[in-house]
Amino acid sequence: MRYASIAFITSFAVSFAFAQTPADELQRAQRKAGTAFSDLQKVESESKLAEQEYKQADDNHKTTQKRADELKTQTDGARKKMDAAKAREASARKTYDAAVEAVDKVSNAGRKK
Repeated sequence: MRYASIAFITSFAVSFAFAQTPADELQRAQRKAGTAFSDLQKVESESKLAEQEYKQADDNHKTTQKRADELKTQTDGARKKMDAAKAREASARKTYDAAVEAVDKVSNAGRKK
């Protein structure tokens, strides 16, 4: 009888443990799924923010690049004007130097007489 009682208690404990295990596993699985869903929502939110930051940075880059292209055109035009002005200055300086030299020749010629 003693062995029968032990066997009965053991079998009852084993069947009780098996009965509890699926419920415990279900709860653990539900908690795990809940945590995974929370993580997913957090990562989705981070992903949306990162996408917004990217779009803003890309828009800023395009706007800046367009402005840089406009400034490059202005710079090129200003460079051409400057080069032309320097060429005119060099020509005017050459003309002036020739005129001063002519004055010196006439002045020196007048002194020798």
